Amino acid sequence: MSEYAAGPVAALRRIAFLLERAREDTRRVQAFRAAAAVILPLPDDEVSRRAEAGTLTELPGIGPSTAAVIADACRGRLPDRLAKLEAEHAGPLADTGQGLRAKLRGDCHSHSDWSDGGSPIEEMAMTAMELGHEYLVLTDHSPRLKIARGLSAERLARQLDVVAAINAHLVSPDATTETFTLLRGIEVDILDDGSLDQTDELLARLDVRVASVHSKLAMEGDAMTRRMIAAVRNPYTNVLGHCTGRLVTGNRGVRKQSQFDARAVFEACRDNDTAVEINSRPERRDPPTDLLELARDLGCLFSIDSDAHAPGQLDMLDYGCARAEEAGIDADRVINTWPRDRLLEWANRG
Repeated sequence: MSEYAAGPVAALRRIAFLLERAREDTRRVQAFRAAAAVILPLPDDEVSRRAEAGTLTELPGIGPSTAAVIADACRGRLPDRLAKLEAEHAGPLADTGQGLRAKLRGDCHSHSDWSDGGSPIEEMAMTAMELGHEYLVLTDHSPRLKIARGLSAERLARQLDVVAAINAHLVSPDATTETFTLLRGIEVDILDDGSLDQTDELLARLDVRVASVHSKLAMEGDAMTRRMIAAVRNPYTNVLGHCTGRLVTGNRGVRKQSQFDARAVFEACRDNDTAVEINSRPERRDPPTDLLELARDLGCLFSIDSDAHAPGQLDMLDYGCARAEEAGIDADRVINTWPRDRLLEWANRG
């Protein structure tokens, strides 16, 4: 067995990350994240004593599988489960796009357990840092999306305080430059009339705003076009999220793309300096290739986003980069290749 020096918490988190990256069942993933949370506050010597005595499973949330990982890591051995997952799931997720992926500085679309994500904000931020991001925009859902526990104005205001506290914790007192920033954002619902599902006062307090259609996806084409153009023209909209709403695979089944005048919508995006999202989730592949090429030809900006609902899904940017590179999209037209200050200046120009 190979040597392993990172410790049991790191081993458990890495296993969970790789399982999420491979889109494994959420319950399996949470077992490892829960075990990491259980042992994190315990003294190292207590965890090691329990590992040697075989009493780890006496702790709530620690089962035989997670106990075996902890015991191996405490002994400085690479856990078998981790070795197997590294062999199967580490490395790039896509065969192309690595050149563009290397230029991405961050991710403009992610979710935490404040809405329909599976992990705390801190875990999402920590994983983004480990992946080399300079920033991550936290974009939990807005109130209308009740099925996703969308944030009311009051909850969003509380979340902004949490984000500020996390950023303060991430910057060391002697740091001369910030190496990572968790940015304040939202995935705001585009309502039936094209207005946005949050108050202007709160939208103004955010750094980046992704606007998406989540309801009445089968709306008649002319009405959907008017709805989307109205949202794109809203001065608070920075990114048009997963524009067709389609699903092409996955455990939620398939869903046809919404019908709208794509040329008119993308021209509005171009004219209002709103980026078109290239959603990296493999079940979405949104926009479809023909629409992606249309937006490219019309001169739109783009945002390659993971739409991550778990830390391991942050790496799904690989898929979006592959699609963008195959479409010949220049890196400087991708807003999350920009440094943080340029991104923020652009997003709050109005």
